[in-house]
Amino acid sequence: MTILEFKKIFTENLSSFYTFSESAEIYSIFIEKEVGYNKFEQRQSGNEKLSEIQIENLNKIISELKTGKPFQQILGETEFYGLKFFVDEHVLIPRPETEELLELAIEEIKKSGFKNNLKILDIGTGSGIIPIVMKKHFPQAEISAIDFSENALKTAKRNADFHEVEINFIHQDYLNEELTETYDVIISNPPYIGIDEEGQIEDSVKEFEPKMALFSPNSNALVFYEKIAQDCKKYLGENGLVFLEINQKLGNETKELFVDVLCEVELMKDLSGNERFVWGRK
Repeated sequence: MTILEFKKIFTENLSSFYTFSESAEIYSIFIEKEVGYNKFEQRQSGNEKLSEIQIENLNKIISELKTGKPFQQILGETEFYGLKFFVDEHVLIPRPETEELLELAIEEIKKSGFKNNLKILDIGTGSGIIPIVMKKHFPQAEISAIDFSENALKTAKRNADFHEVEINFIHQDYLNEELTETYDVIISNPPYIGIDEEGQIEDSVKEFEPKMALFSPNSNALVFYEKIAQDCKKYLGENGLVFLEINQKLGNETKELFVDVLCEVELMKDLSGNERFVWGRK
């Protein structure tokens, strides 16, 4: 069977789960992994035959995708900010909104003119995407990253090793422990979905991605932001910056937590028009 012939089987099998264009894109990703051809090469080599092992592997992938498992977890990796990152069941799959958060942070940090001894803290690092991208843009910065999940930290360290960057990863129960240092920048995409919103979340997300990273640990969806606001009083340096990805339903409430803490606070929308970020300066 050729690459092109199996594409029809792949897309037809997944027609109840994805649109044709989505399943065709996913097929292209897995063909690149199995055969080694990029999208352009696949178009040129559509009549090339797949081996029995390759067909067997692709059929297994179809079966896994039918369970609702994200293709990034099956692949074991994803692209974020133009970089490759390893992902698994212990970490969230990076979303485009977090790329927007990083674009905002990088732009504002550069405008602020911090010296080479810049200290950055990422709270709830997951797969380590935020500190690694920050380190790529600010190689002289000292960057630390906290997470409560030891398994997530293993994945984050793997990603840092892959990208050959040095990040100080810290295993810590952030809500119940104190920070010990002062930082120039605090950035975070913490769990911000309220427990009462669980029914609104797609099964493919809540069944395969870690609930610890998705949902607030109690009925207060703002609990992480309240702690971050308090920590900004003590652990964010003079003229320090804070950047937060937030629950779009709680934009004003989140911003209000920082009004008396920072001299400048802004609520910003993402590219989809949702109130998605709060950032400010001390």
